[in-house]
Amino acid sequence: MSDSHTDDDPLFAYRSLIADGELHGDPIQELAAEKLQSLWHALRKYQPARGGGSWRERFGLTRRPSEPAPQGLYLYGPVGRGKSMLMNLFYASVAGDQKRRVHFHEFMLDIHGTMHDWRQKDGKLQDPLPKIAADIAADTWLLCFDEFQVDNIADAMILGRLFEALFDEGVVVVATSNTHPDNLYKDGLQRDRFLPFIDVLKGRIDILELEAQRDYRRDRLVDMGVYHAPLGAEADAALDAAFAALTDDAPGEAEEVPVMGRVVPVPKAAKGVARFEFADLCEKPLGAPDYLAIAKAYHTVILANVPLLPPAKRNEAKRMVTLIDALYEAKVNMVVSAAADPDALCTEGDTAAAFERTASRLIEMQSEEYIRARGGG
Repeated sequence: MSDSHTDDDPLFAYRSLIADGELHGDPIQELAAEKLQSLWHALRKYQPARGGGSWRERFGLTRRPSEPAPQGLYLYGPVGRGKSMLMNLFYASVAGDQKRRVHFHEFMLDIHGTMHDWRQKDGKLQDPLPKIAADIAADTWLLCFDEFQVDNIADAMILGRLFEALFDEGVVVVATSNTHPDNLYKDGLQRDRFLPFIDVLKGRIDILELEAQRDYRRDRLVDMGVYHAPLGAEADAALDAAFAALTDDAPGEAEEVPVMGRVVPVPKAAKGVARFEFADLCEKPLGAPDYLAIAKAYHTVILANVPLLPPAKRNEAKRMVTLIDALYEAKVNMVVSAAADPDALCTEGDTAAAFERTASRLIEMQSEEYIRARGGG
């Protein structure tokens, strides 16, 4: 990128967080930071080729000789182990603006849109991917992908050609994922046509499993507290801070959870964290199948603005009971803002007795033992 030096290289930044008490030292994270440090050094001296494929010959352009691109890095492992944190440190340390950090799903949506635009503009260009890759490489030498995953055939069928073209252009890739490359698009349609992409990827990136000793997501939940009452600006800010901390400051986007041929809207979600208003889940005609689907889709649910539940809100209280049962049994973590402590939310009416178990579970879900109990999420 640039030959300018900064003291805030990724390894220095990582060790500074440990020294400041913001992180606990972890040997696997340290190894990942050292690998990112090596890549950081290589990128400071790297001058990528501008182009490298038959399309340039067709356009009358020539390839400029260049040193081979540095090997990228693919960090994979369970959530909460610090993959995104390490990539953030690395990305911030790389000088210059010829870099891009993007969620992989967002990147692929852009690619499909650009392919459509190219075909509308130039119908003779049967495969626009080499040209798209060249356009990307003209501005971006380093691509950092968060949540690298392949779950649809549209992406699977173009990834091999796309990444071969990107690598041919000299682009360096760093990615985080929950999945080893060998397991990408596992059991997907026509996966045999996807397998060459895995070979291309493994040939141009180093792979490191980040099975860190601590789950830092759970540490954040324990430290920040997960139940905030009464309602108000302070509770709102606590939920905002929780979403930011648990998603590495991802903006979040609306999603949908499929349930028996229909969908449950999710107002905001990122990295396995879903944020709802109480009204979204308990003032609508939802039931156990909906809540179980949410529990399966997300490791953490943030539930805002739980009101007091007097007899007039018996239906809402019953849905709250069913919701908490589903999340509790699935060991989903919760962050809640509410009008009162759990055992003061519903004290009258024919739902009050059933709500006693719900209150007990809401109290238990605040404990460190419960927060750390959810395996692999």
